Amino acid sequence: MTSRLMTQALLVGAAAVGLPALVSQAVRRSRRKERVLILGGGRLARALAEAVDARPHLACELLGVLGDPAELAEPLPGCPYLGPLSTFTEVVRRTRPDHVVVTLAERRSQLPVPDLFGSRLGGIVVEEGVQAYERIAGKVSLEHLGAAPWIFGGDLRGPALDRALSRGLSMLAAALGLVVAAPFLALLILAIKLDSPGPVEFVQRRVGRSGRVFDLLKLRTMHAAHGPVSEWAGGNHERITRVGRWLRKFRLDELPQFINVLRGDMDVVGPRPHPETNRNLLDIVLRNTPDWGGAVPYYSLRCLVRPGITGWAQVRYGYADNLEEEIEKVRYDLYYVKHRSFWLDLRILLETVVTVVRGRDSGRTIVRPIPAALRSVVADHPRAA
Repeated sequence: MTSRLMTQALLVGAAAVGLPALVSQAVRRSRRKERVLILGGGRLARALAEAVDARPHLACELLGVLGDPAELAEPLPGCPYLGPLSTFTEVVRRTRPDHVVVTLAERRSQLPVPDLFGSRLGGIVVEEGVQAYERIAGKVSLEHLGAAPWIFGGDLRGPALDRALSRGLSMLAAALGLVVAAPFLALLILAIKLDSPGPVEFVQRRVGRSGRVFDLLKLRTMHAAHGPVSEWAGGNHERITRVGRWLRKFRLDELPQFINVLRGDMDVVGPRPHPETNRNLLDIVLRNTPDWGGAVPYYSLRCLVRPGITGWAQVRYGYADNLEEEIEKVRYDLYYVKHRSFWLDLRILLETVVTVVRGRDSGRTIVRPIPAALRSVVADHPRAA
């Protein structure tokens, strides 16, 4: 009887993990590719083309780009130059796009308003470049974010019902997780003790909601450090223990954070909490990078919600090994804050289960380097070497 129940439980678990992925894959294959025409050049058009090029699984086909030849002297990846804006009507008639994405930086004298109205009446979707980029890339463009969406976008914390449902989901998942993982935790603790000297747990000060600092709990995966160390995994590769490498691969070192969830420090889903020692560095970079328009206090926006054990950046990007990658994860974190919902939390939980079962890190995407003007700030920060 016991073996039968275990077999049934395994089958149900496998179905819960695999069935949604199979359904999603079948839906993608059955869809006709969305035909997209880009208006305008510049950085946003390039970022959009790179986002599509990096995601061949998307049902999206870039027909080409219209705009100033000077801005498009360097070809966009997978997106041919079709001519100036004055040829818009002829190009639309010839290519028959489903979507027109507007990435023009200056629109007063360039935007072909009558032609775009005609396209809308003809059933073509016309979309702002920033919104299209977020939808396709699953992250915000810090370079084009601006303050308006955050100032005029309603309650930044999200709908009250979604917040209540997400918190309830976190409490339930944390309580069940501790009960189910308790016997397994005993084995992990024994393995850590036998593998290397030192404490079983790792406690670190992290930044939580509203900037409040709390003690994050983890299972130890590294040998004890002597002196200042990097906060990123890439700078501590030699310190990771044999058991620790296995724990990190399957994210099992995060299990004690269910206690942080029950304490109210965290939710199961949310942006990963940054170490307190790196908070000032990240805030400085996000505020002072010229290309990112530092008028928006991006780090404060990230702290609008409780941090999580897993999050959108974790399932879309994975671990960060340096400052550039950490800033890249902020793009995903702000997307989560901007689009947070109970259903997005459920999706993240499902994708986390798939990642843990497969025992691999999430896929990486294009990382934009930090400008040279801030290299001295990074170099002077002892914890980010």
